[in-house]
Amino acid sequence: MKSRRKMDISFDTSRRPPQRELGSTLIETMIALLVLLIGVMGVLGVLSFAVTQNWNQGDRSTRTTEYAQDKMEQLLALNFTDSTSNTAAYPTASSGGTGLGGSMAGSTTVGGIVAGSPVTQYVDYIDSSGNVQSASTGALYIREWSISTNTSGNLKTIAVVARALVPSASGGAPSTTLVSMKSQ
Repeated sequence: MKSRRKMDISFDTSRRPPQRELGSTLIETMIALLVLLIGVMGVLGVLSFAVTQNWNQGDRSTRTTEYAQDKMEQLLALNFTDSTSNTAAYPTASSGGTGLGGSMAGSTTVGGIVAGSPVTQYVDYIDSSGNVQSASTGALYIREWSISTNTSGNLKTIAVVARALVPSASGGAPSTTLVSMKSQ
């Protein structure tokens, strides 16, 4: 019969590992977490600023497009021969304006509209609530339009430019230009 030998495996628990193998202390862990927290807070601040600016720019761009479209629809709803409706008022007043009969002095810009040079009866202003104003006081948006008739008198070109009056922090003020034609 074979004899079995027992293996005696024992661990020496009295031996301490060298100092470098002890790991990190609670204080070191807290300092590392503090440094990480400061870094994350810096990134979150920049991210928050970027999201806010992006939202503001997108909101202004959307509003300029909506306001330009509203004015274009108001002008296209008029009769081709209308020459008395006040299109600077909303809703359109039946008298006191030029309707679609007026013609602005032409320029090299789209539809004869020169930014920063509003022409009476071809401009209105919009406040922060979307209400049409008669003057620029308190307005955040401006809409300008022009109406020109071709030489044969059977086609009108209508151009509308809506732009924000307050530029965004990242650059200029957004604007939208719409051009449409109306035939007799």
